[in-house]
Amino acid sequence: MRLEKFFNPKSVAIIGASRVKNKVGYEILKSMIEGGYEGEIFPVNHKAEEIEGLKCYPNLEAIGKTPDLAIIVVPAKFVAETIKDCAKVQTKAVVIITAGFKEVGKEGEKLEKEIIKLSKQAGINIIGPNCLGLIVPANKLNASFGGQLPANGSISYISQSGALLAAILDMANTNGIGFSKLISIGNKADIDELDIIKELNDDKDTKVIAGYLESINNGNEFASQAEQISHNKPILLIKSGATAAGAKAASSHTGSLAGGETAYECVFERAGIIRCNSIKQQLDFATAFANQPLPKGNSVAVITNAGGPGIMAADAIEQQGLVFAKLSEETISKLAENLPKAANLYNPIDVLGDALADRYEFALDTVLDDPNVNAVLILLTPQSMTEPAATAKAIVKISQKKPSKPILVSMLGAQKVEEGIKILTEGKVPHYDSSDNAVETIKAITNYVGWKARPKRIVRLFAVNRRKVENIIERHLRHKTREISEAESKEILEAYGFVTPKGTIATTAEQAVSTAEQLGYPVVMKIWSPDILHKSDVGGVRVGINNARQVRDAFDLMMYRIPKKQPNANILGVLVQQMCKSGTEVILGMNRDKSFGPLMMFGMGGIMVEVLKDVSFHLAPLTGREAKQMLINTRTYKILQGVRGKEAVDIDAIAEGLQRLSQLVTEFPQIQEIDINPYVVGREGTIPIAVDARISVEKV
Repeated sequence: MRLEKFFNPKSVAIIGASRVKNKVGYEILKSMIEGGYEGEIFPVNHKAEEIEGLKCYPNLEAIGKTPDLAIIVVPAKFVAETIKDCAKVQTKAVVIITAGFKEVGKEGEKLEKEIIKLSKQAGINIIGPNCLGLIVPANKLNASFGGQLPANGSISYISQSGALLAAILDMANTNGIGFSKLISIGNKADIDELDIIKELNDDKDTKVIAGYLESINNGNEFASQAEQISHNKPILLIKSGATAAGAKAASSHTGSLAGGETAYECVFERAGIIRCNSIKQQLDFATAFANQPLPKGNSVAVITNAGGPGIMAADAIEQQGLVFAKLSEETISKLAENLPKAANLYNPIDVLGDALADRYEFALDTVLDDPNVNAVLILLTPQSMTEPAATAKAIVKISQKKPSKPILVSMLGAQKVEEGIKILTEGKVPHYDSSDNAVETIKAITNYVGWKARPKRIVRLFAVNRRKVENIIERHLRHKTREISEAESKEILEAYGFVTPKGTIATTAEQAVSTAEQLGYPVVMKIWSPDILHKSDVGGVRVGINNARQVRDAFDLMMYRIPKKQPNANILGVLVQQMCKSGTEVILGMNRDKSFGPLMMFGMGGIMVEVLKDVSFHLAPLTGREAKQMLINTRTYKILQGVRGKEAVDIDAIAEGLQRLSQLVTEFPQIQEIDINPYVVGREGTIPIAVDARISVEKV
């Protein structure tokens, strides 16, 4: 276990320990002592003989032992020398609290590279720099300046922001949330989020992995590893930098930013990562995952002592796409025998405002036995006769007696329910301040269960002509030509099984007429130039040309007007091309993210892609199921299915086109962007046509 010395050190040296209160070096030492750390603590400060009753050492060598863990709090300019000192005494685990590295600019980045070079030479692992530290409650280790040691629990938290981790710690201590480990990774110059997530996957004390990230290193490996880890343990992440302003702030904060917002969404979906919108939501989710079993389905039963909250919960359940459980006849009969006549026996089960703890206990005990119920939400409003504390004890009792289904509780109110909430927390039954938050949590849990149950990913491979594509790409890279012409782009697509319209480049009007008559009317005409990518912007596309006169007019007009608009463009002629007579225009595309690789795109094509901006994305390589899901994810999917008398198109054919394109971009990392627009698709059984295509390449 690479991080064993971080999580379970037998001795800790605090290099830069201070006698001055409110200084970081003092606060960390104080946190270690107050947390009750049972190992040896070695304060290192050459100006002090003793701090807080502990003997102080002028340097690491003076200790005469090898500390398992070193916490560095000296100024940035002295950190490199301190790493050398760690190497001398063979300390292999180091947390650098000190700021002033790549997050502050080039000079800081230079210092950071130096300490990483030194650490690698010595086999030292580093968390940080520019971090809050780390906390392991089970070992009474509070090597941080974040605050009081929290309760022991099964949630582990990683944060790229030290300040945010301190806030989470305060919230956790206030609400009685326990943690297995809390790790502030700061600039993650050495150990990064994936290193820690992999370690936590093997950690028997961690049941839930949560975190706050501003960037992700090693995108492809992260996506692959996180997907495997998510099958074992849920990963709940807040990812900041979704807006341009947020991304800029994140970059300046951490000194690095990788991956766009769309890329992160795709990666999280592929890897089963649950993305959270706030710390509160994240802790809501984490508490349920840590303390309750996973449901076997998405049906929810609600038990309440008031009609209004029950109706609100019913609305939330429907809005979240969950199922309002239909209780069995046996359950209804049993409830009828024991609840007051005025009680509502159907979901939501209203046990009435005078319900004491025993009535709640009976209803919960009964409902949990119903095979149609997968999860239970309990609501309580503090009326005059209500027993919040006794009811909480009853709920905890039943949850321990029947631990196979998740139970979530929302006691509405404040002072009157305070004791009940405390009892629930201690009994590991999650409590929520509203039914909306509780239902949102149930949705997150059921989504995770659905993700785990999805079919095994099988990527189909098509028979293709790779050699032809290699030759075209190698030739363009050799000539340092980034953009591949439409004709050669279509050759590449044809090599991967796409069908393109027939056509020929004409250099005279008569050649254009001859070609059009061989192809048969109507035809499409396009200006042909390697320097004009968007032909329609310069009047370089004409469609629906039906006779020789129109061909001549279109040719002459393009050759006259376009050179005036684009005087530096090398115009080679006009492409006369077969016109697709009917079908629906869609767009297939790919943009290669620098961190995560190829992102596939699908949407309505032609000019509609710019107007509607209704597109979906997914990480390549695609399975058939994922390709179809890309279609379903668009708002205009119903158009493809056929609407108001319009014929449905061949959905499977589009999905196959996406898979073929996915294979192409996976096998050729030199391809940076592809647009097939329009990709004309017809009714089931017809062959889609790649009418226009654009490909750009770069050396890798």
